[in-house]
Amino acid sequence: MFVSAHHLTYAYDGADALALDDASAVFAPGWTGVVGPNGAGKSTTILMMLGLTDPTSGTVQVCGINSTRNPIQVREKVGYLPEDVGFYDDMTGIENLLYTARLNRIPEADARTKAKELLERVGLPVDTQKKAGKYSRGMRQRLGLADVLIKQPEVIILDEPTSGIDPAGVQEFMDLIRQLREENGLTVLFSSHHLDQVQQICDRVGLFGGGKLLAEVNVNELQNEEHGLENMYNRYFGGGKSHE
Repeated sequence: MFVSAHHLTYAYDGADALALDDASAVFAPGWTGVVGPNGAGKSTTILMMLGLTDPTSGTVQVCGINSTRNPIQVREKVGYLPEDVGFYDDMTGIENLLYTARLNRIPEADARTKAKELLERVGLPVDTQKKAGKYSRGMRQRLGLADVLIKQPEVIILDEPTSGIDPAGVQEFMDLIRQLREENGLTVLFSSHHLDQVQQICDRVGLFGGGKLLAEVNVNELQNEEHGLENMYNRYFGGGKSHE
């Protein structure tokens, strides 16, 4: 499913510069990485895709639906995993999933079966009384991935999903989301400061800067370069290996 943005402009009240300045992009099915320095317009674009922020001008369409005019319909088709996942900390993992399922009008019996399958798939215990508030950072992200998938979205947006996870956990999480994407045939947008992760799993990459989409890169063209994406990033933005 395609996600498209056309001539997006967004101005914060009282700000001198535009957060988005006539930005246009089309994100095709598959894995698309979204990279750029802080303030580049990545997060603002994601919020517009979700129908949580209205553009000053321009349009966003997700699966053929205008996200400004029909935000609820868009959120039924999009799963969003932010950097800091929010759960009801006094509920167990499966209770949180069942709550999300009820919000999405999934029948209770179907939801319980699906929730158990997803918990097993992401490597979390099903029959446990451990509350989400006691989960580690990595466990919360795994639960977040299950929470995204329980409504069977057509598009998934991952916003810094590996932040705060230890290196071994990062690799496990990356392998997991790659497998889930292949199994479900989803369109995935992966926004991250970690260029090595983006190059590892994405088909294409969009470089944002100054509120614009500056370039779109086919990752296959960079495979022969050890630090291909990093070198390209630095040509646009300068700096070393840290892009926080």
